[in-house]
Amino acid sequence: MTTYPNGTENLEQWFPRDPLAYVMDQRLGIVVGGSLSKGLVVKLDRGQTVEELAVGRYVVVHGKNKRFFCMINDIVLDNTNPSIQNDPPDISDPFLNAVYSGTTAYGTVHVVPMLSLDDGKPKPVKSIPSHFMPVFNATDEDVNDVFGKEDAQHFNVGAPLELENTQINLDLRRLVERSVGVFGKSGTGKSFLTRVLLAGTISRGIGVSLIFDMHNDYGWEVTSENGYSVKGLKQLFDNRVVILTLDAESSRRRKAKYDFEVKLGYDEIEPQDLEQLRVTMSFSDAMIDCIHTLHKRWGKGWIRRLIKGDPMDVEDITENTPTAEGTLIAVQRRVERFQRWEFLAPESPADSVKQIIDILVEQQKSVVLEFGRYGNSLEAYMLVANYLTRRIHESYIERVERALGDKAFEPPQLLITIEEAHKFLDPKIANQTTFGNIAREMRKYNVTLLVVDQRPSAIDEEVMSQIGTRVTALLDNERDINAVLNGISGAAGLREVLARLDTKQQAIIMGHAVPMPVVIKPRNYDEDFYAAVQRGFTVDPERARRTLGSGDKDRRLR
Repeated sequence: MTTYPNGTENLEQWFPRDPLAYVMDQRLGIVVGGSLSKGLVVKLDRGQTVEELAVGRYVVVHGKNKRFFCMINDIVLDNTNPSIQNDPPDISDPFLNAVYSGTTAYGTVHVVPMLSLDDGKPKPVKSIPSHFMPVFNATDEDVNDVFGKEDAQHFNVGAPLELENTQINLDLRRLVERSVGVFGKSGTGKSFLTRVLLAGTISRGIGVSLIFDMHNDYGWEVTSENGYSVKGLKQLFDNRVVILTLDAESSRRRKAKYDFEVKLGYDEIEPQDLEQLRVTMSFSDAMIDCIHTLHKRWGKGWIRRLIKGDPMDVEDITENTPTAEGTLIAVQRRVERFQRWEFLAPESPADSVKQIIDILVEQQKSVVLEFGRYGNSLEAYMLVANYLTRRIHESYIERVERALGDKAFEPPQLLITIEEAHKFLDPKIANQTTFGNIAREMRKYNVTLLVVDQRPSAIDEEVMSQIGTRVTALLDNERDINAVLNGISGAAGLREVLARLDTKQQAIIMGHAVPMPVVIKPRNYDEDFYAAVQRGFTVDPERARRTLGSGDKDRRLR
């Protein structure tokens, strides 16, 4: 056995391996071109195969002075001699395969720099690495450097692709500061993603939520597509969630517990509530004018008198106002639909709006309003959502303005969840609706939206531009993809990633609550999830509200 000059018999101790040499053995490739605007071109090393790569994966370029955190957005087969496309070699011969693969024929990937990591701190990308800098698959440590660790403000929503041992943590404070969008074609798990986000905000005490639960997905236990029962928000946070229902009979059939039944009175519906149903109920401008005329002439009882259709009342309107008889009859036919909705009564037995505001503001609990069988009627869903939101928003404006002189009056941050959002935010009516106003105000009055929709292209463009965080599952319509990516930095590179998401269990998160766009596999909504949100970083809602406002005084009171 050979003995070396230092007396050791181990050559590794005398000539220690260069740590960089070991790392270079594990690299993906090297940078061979690109630009800041179009991204980088990475030539794969000889031992790498394109079949093991996927768009959406994260890679890190080790520059001379910093690391560049990047996302793969395209994979290309390239060559040094185009003639081999016309006369390809016989790679069944091991020798020819070794000669051509990785040299004459090789793979490249296009990567988009998202952030630069300088001294472990993520910063915006303002430069690019030099030629021939090595590129590696992102490690758990790299991801944690970018997205941080879970704490009282950050919530784990899932893992990045092929890095299942790490997690992506949303900044919940930034999430609720501006409106949120959850998008995806039908069947991609939008309700599941929404439930995870709502569970995060409730568990951390980051404000309160008002959820218009169209299909009874959020409040109580539901059955998932794979046949398993999953808990609703009330079962996870019993003392912080209140369930209201418009359809007590449906709740009893589903054995879903609720706190009280909501009834609205005809006498409480105002013309502004119906204006926002202009598209859904096909109200013309003349019909809207007629509704205002009826309310002005008959007062709070205008709907009951219109449905009754007394000939003397009809004659009074047609003779003493500019309203034509045909217009009056058309409005009457549409309003008669209200008689089929049992949650509407001639007079409301209680002030439902006041009760809901008390739960949200005074008790600081979240509210889930289940629609039962009325969720299948878009007109009923929109009427109730518009009715309640307009009045709650007015109350919030009043309270926030009073809080300018006394912060004790400031209400908690409110996140309003609506489904079929494009019906509320249609370009024809968005500038006239309460929901459109809330989206444009951002967090001015402590109210933001969580919109859930499968047709983002049908949402008003100005409203979409104000949606701060976008959680998007698979979309296959080009217009919808354009709408979601509009205003997002590096949108061109993300297009291919978005179009190639799996049908289920994948989503891309972009915007205000994450430092860079990220493709995730959402965490499982199971017993482990239930236990995680019910323990750990759960904080007192009042303390969380004060924390939410700290350091943000100027923006909140602006």
